[in-house]
Parts: sequence; structure tokens; C-alpha cells
Amino acid sequence: MAKRDFYEVLGVPKNADDAALKSAFRKLAMQYHPDKNPGDTEAERKFKEINEAYQVLSDPQKRGAYDRFGHAAFEGGGGGGPGGFGQDFSGSMSDIFEDIFGDVFGGGRRGGGGRGRERGADLRYNLDITLEEAFKGKNATIKVPTAIQCDACNGTGAKPGSKPKTCGTCGGAGRVRASQGFFAIERTCPTCGGRGEVIDDPCKSCAGAGRVTRERTLSVNVPPGVEDGTRIRLAGEGEAGMRGAPSGDLYIFLGVQPHGFYSRDGADLFCRVPISMVSAALGTEIRVPTLDGKDALVKVPEGTQSGKQFRLRGRGMPVLRSRDFGDLYVQAVVETPQNLTKRQRELLAEFDKDSSIATSPESAGFFSKVKDFFGGGA
Repeated sequence: MAKRDFYEVLGVPKNADDAALKSAFRKLAMQYHPDKNPGDTEAERKFKEINEAYQVLSDPQKRGAYDRFGHAAFEGGGGGGPGGFGQDFSGSMSDIFEDIFGDVFGGGRRGGGGRGRERGADLRYNLDITLEEAFKGKNATIKVPTAIQCDACNGTGAKPGSKPKTCGTCGGAGRVRASQGFFAIERTCPTCGGRGEVIDDPCKSCAGAGRVTRERTLSVNVPPGVEDGTRIRLAGEGEAGMRGAPSGDLYIFLGVQPHGFYSRDGADLFCRVPISMVSAALGTEIRVPTLDGKDALVKVPEGTQSGKQFRLRGRGMPVLRSRDFGDLYVQAVVETPQNLTKRQRELLAEFDKDSSIATSPESAGFFSKVKDFFGGGA
């Protein structure tokens, strides 16, 4: 079943601001919350759907990716959440719901670490390759500026020789709870920001963040057969998380550059080869260079017309993650002679005089139809 548009799920326009998103989410979440609809599987499904929509649209980074690529931006990344990016941009359904309602329905997360140990952000890198590289595959070396774990403090954020201390406000839970009437409201601890720990003496190298910005050199394996827009995921190679939290992922978006001789449609290749009028009339053989480095021999039969295509099976692009290959289509383009000598003109004129309907059946038939058409309308 295809996913609904996230803006449609929340009932808001695409230019809705944060306040409108939050208001729409709060209203729908209260309506379809499982505690208010026990045993109603449809309400549970809608509750999960609006949570997923709000999780994406309330985060600027996710929303930007969704606006550009739609649901495809979150496919193939693996694990939870909306499509493949479910945990790739960190956070969870419970985090969003408690931000809006303060866990008004109870069941907030317990234990140390809390929301403060959110994984690092995912990163995008655009890599341009040639059609030849897309055909053969390649190992590319890229340089990516990103946040990495601080070596001085090993990602703890505390000065070497010291350690983070348990937060005295929440006792290390990362959450504080207060009762209001019939409800127990649990929120992120304001002292430690949900980490459950505080740093009295921060690391000077990273100012307590546990990470620093550096340029990293990475190797990317581009498999044969990739197309323009293919995405490669390097797990754990994104931005480092704060104070020892897991790193995000790096996504390589491939752009295949236009080729001077070939055009491409999926795994098939197309090229145009000019041949002389005489060769087209008498027949010939032409050699066409291919991306595998071996010329292909194409037999052009006599009487070939301009635009005629010849199919060479298995001489196109490799099919990604397969042993199959597409086809190569060679289109003949018949050239009209130019800059004729006097003798050449005489020969062509003589040929034209002696030619019959049999040598040019298509043009003869065309002008015959034209004559009949105008003659009949007179």
C-alpha cells in the first residue's frame, strides 16, 4: 500500500510553519491515541501514521529531504521509522510525542543517556562519474568535512583525567516527573538536557561537545551499472554523535555525466553513426567503438535509409547487481554529398535520369499520393 503524503496526513499545506504542524499533530494524536481507542486497530494505524508524518515534517533536515525527494528520500536505509531513514536522522516516535504532550499519557523513557545521546546527523555527498566509470565501476576517494569523535577526551566531552558526573536533578535518569491531577507529566531534565550526566570541567579541545570538525578521506566502491541518481550508503560515516553517541550515515548521490557519443536509457545505449549515400545504397560494414573497449561490427545492408537502427544484443550497460547487460542501438544517418565536382554532378544527374520507381519507391509513392490528393480536390 502506497504511503500517503505527509502533509495530507496532518491536514496542513506544504508551507505550514512549526506552530501549525504542532497544532495539527496534537489534535490528531489526541483523537487517535491508543489509550483513548482501546482495541481499535484502525485508530492505532492512524496514530502511527501521524507520528511518522510529524517526525519528518517537524525536523528541518528531514523535511527538506522529503520536500525534494518525497518518500524515496527515506527508502533503503534500513531500520525503523519512516522508510530507510527512520533512525538515520535520530529521534523516535516517543520523543516527538513527549515533546508535544509531556508524556501526558505516561510511559516516558527511563534510564541513563535519555535523549541526550542522539546519534549524529546523516550527511550527503554528490559524486560525479563518467559513463565509462558507470560501465566498469570504480573505487573513488572522497574528502568529507564532518564532525568526528574528539581524541583528547574519547568523546566524553570531559577534560582528560576527569569524568562526567551523574546529574543531581534527575539522578541520572535524564527525565524529571511531576504530578498534575490525574496525570503524571515527565519531561527532559533541564539541567543535563536528558543526558543524565553533567560536565564540571569540559574538554578544551572540543569545548565539552565530545566531537571536533575535521576533513575525512573515505573510499567509495561504485559498482558497475549505476545510473544517475543512484544512492550509496556508508553506515556510520556521517557526523559523530554528541558525547560518544553513535555516528550518522553518509549518503553518496551519484551523477553520471553526459557522454559525447552515447546516450543512455536504463541499461540500453544509443549512438548515431553517419554513413555516405553511396555506402547506404550499396551496403557496407562499419565498426562502432563500445564501452568495453572492443569494437562492434555492424553490417549495413544495401538500400539502408537514414534513421535505420541496428540492435547489438548484450553490448549495452551492465545491469546493476546482475550479470546481465543491456543492448546497443546503432542508428544510421545517411549523409547527403556536399561540394560536388562537375563530374560528380554529371554522374548524379545521369543516375537520376535513369532511375526508376524501383530505386526510390518511398519518394515515388509519396509524390503520387500528393498528385492524387490535389487532383481529386480540383
